Amino acid sequence: MPDKRIQQILQAAEAMSQGAFFVEVPVGEDEIGRLGHAVQTLGILLEQRYRELRILTQVTEKINAGLLLDEVLESVYESFRPIIPYHRIGLALLEQDDQIVRTRWARSDFPEVRLGDDFSLPLAETSLARVLDSGEARILNDLEEYLQQHPDSTSTRLLLEEGMLSSLTCPLIAMGHPIGFIFFTCRYTNAYQTAHVDLFREIAGQLSIIVEKSRLYERLLTLNEEKNRLLGVAAHDLRNPIGVAQGYLKLVLAGTVGPLNPAQRKLLERVERSSLRMLNLVNDLLDVSAIESGRLNLDLEEVELEPYLAEVLETSALLAAEKSITLLAEVQRPLPRVRLDRRRFDQVLHNLLTNAVKFSQSGTIITLGARTEPHAVQIFVQDQGQGLCDEELGRVFKALARGSTRPAGDERSTGMGLAISSRIVEAHGGSIAVQSNPGEGARFIVTLPLSHPASS
Repeated sequence: MPDKRIQQILQAAEAMSQGAFFVEVPVGEDEIGRLGHAVQTLGILLEQRYRELRILTQVTEKINAGLLLDEVLESVYESFRPIIPYHRIGLALLEQDDQIVRTRWARSDFPEVRLGDDFSLPLAETSLARVLDSGEARILNDLEEYLQQHPDSTSTRLLLEEGMLSSLTCPLIAMGHPIGFIFFTCRYTNAYQTAHVDLFREIAGQLSIIVEKSRLYERLLTLNEEKNRLLGVAAHDLRNPIGVAQGYLKLVLAGTVGPLNPAQRKLLERVERSSLRMLNLVNDLLDVSAIESGRLNLDLEEVELEPYLAEVLETSALLAAEKSITLLAEVQRPLPRVRLDRRRFDQVLHNLLTNAVKFSQSGTIITLGARTEPHAVQIFVQDQGQGLCDEELGRVFKALARGSTRPAGDERSTGMGLAISSRIVEAHGGSIAVQSNPGEGARFIVTLPLSHPASS
């Protein structure tokens, strides 16, 4: 008659295959009992391994949300303790065509960090080259013993001075290319003696991708800052000669240097319009440079909104009149006082009204309105122009965005006005949105928070 224990062990194995690692199995001194004991031990090991991988997955998902390398590494330091023991973590990256290894970051549970972010050596002069060649984690269970065997190891001596006695070094390899090392160290010996090698491989694999992503992102930020700096310098250097050229053009057109015949005047007026468009483009580039580099400083002041909007409407009346367009005000009184940078907010409203005029036919109406919400004030510009399709609504506030609609006259633009306006509004703590359908005009809505919410 078959031994019932075999059936129990078989059921236990099937349960383990479904993720239930803790199961009752018969154990004993005979062969079947020893088999049961082996299955039971396997279940414990599988459960431990499953728990480690689950925690590793959760931790890497969390730290992968970070973008900057330092914040990713800080998250590693706070999150990896359930997986691996350490009192200190360090990161070193490869530089200069992978010939130099330089410490990039370190954090310790203890105040003194001797091996900081200013230590570098040629890779060939370190034992780390062998770690890269093997592609496997290196465990040093006794750093004092290792220093006796390798007395020239400056990094080991510095770690010992910090009180560290054992270390785990994981090579970081992203997309088949080595990028550096991460070091876990402890203040007691044999800290990593019983740890699972596959776990180290998993840690190194996950961290390699995350670290490389963060490095590339930081590189992108650096390049973007350099681009903004060069853009600002170039635009600033261009604005002065364009301004000078415009000044001379005005003098010539005013007849200061003599009379002009009709053909000469017509050509010079074209040059003046072109130089004005160029100056507007340069000014937009300067605004973009300031915004992207975080140098958009606001000079905020308390502004009575109703007279301010009336003033904006008045200054735009001439532009609208040139196309026989009517400007109307639609104000829900009373309007609150708001904190604005008048010069910057003039840019926003002028851009919205100019665009409305640009894309509207003669004889239509453009409305500048405002109303108070419980915690905000809304300012809107409504036109009866060509409108926007759904695809254009999603990118209307992006720089250099071009839609299918065309100006009703011969107006031109840089394609950056709405993008700049959006960032100016955001700098005020507000938001800007658009509502539109093709052929039904467009309504641009600026929402600004109130420092003193209105009564409901």
